[in-house]
Amino acid sequence: MNARVRKIVTYTEETRIEGGKEAGRPLQLFGAAAVLANPWAGRGFVEDLQPEIRAIAPVLGQLLTDAMLRMAGSGDAIEAYGKAAVVGTSGEVEHASALIHTLHFGNFYRKAVGAKSYLSFTNVRGGPNCSIAIPMMHKDDEGMRSHYLTLQFAINDAPAPDEIVVALGASIGGRPHHRIGDRYQDLKELGSNDA
Repeated sequence: MNARVRKIVTYTEETRIEGGKEAGRPLQLFGAAAVLANPWAGRGFVEDLQPEIRAIAPVLGQLLTDAMLRMAGSGDAIEAYGKAAVVGTSGEVEHASALIHTLHFGNFYRKAVGAKSYLSFTNVRGGPNCSIAIPMMHKDDEGMRSHYLTLQFAINDAPAPDEIVVALGASIGGRPHHRIGDRYQDLKELGSNDA
């Protein structure tokens, strides 16, 4: 079984001015998405998703990680990261989840960027041109709010009802002019996680 990838879509964005003020360092966002045939489409309820996960997720993990490294220049350059999947309307959200919520997929990206944090994610059902939203956090520090980012883009012809879009996102830099502090300041002030 192979990953029947119809196309790869990449997205880049650079924010130079935020809040009317020029950024000292522009925020660069990158996304790479694979549009592929849903391997479970048309088969009714499939109890065991593992054979397809093990065959397809590593292929997607390597393919999309390679694309992200080309765009960012290196794994070291990437500061924040995340992942997303959108299954077409004939599929289950579980199908989208299956291909991204496995170490057979995520470990390629995590190792390539030298990350400690888990990959934040979205997994939804949608149709062509739906928003692909990739939430991100700092690859080494989940409490660093400057890198709580969301990359959004759409693919005008995907996913078709029997397709899945699997995507990775990255940032170089955090939000320009971030000034809400981080989680650790709140913990120090509150003395605990309780509000």
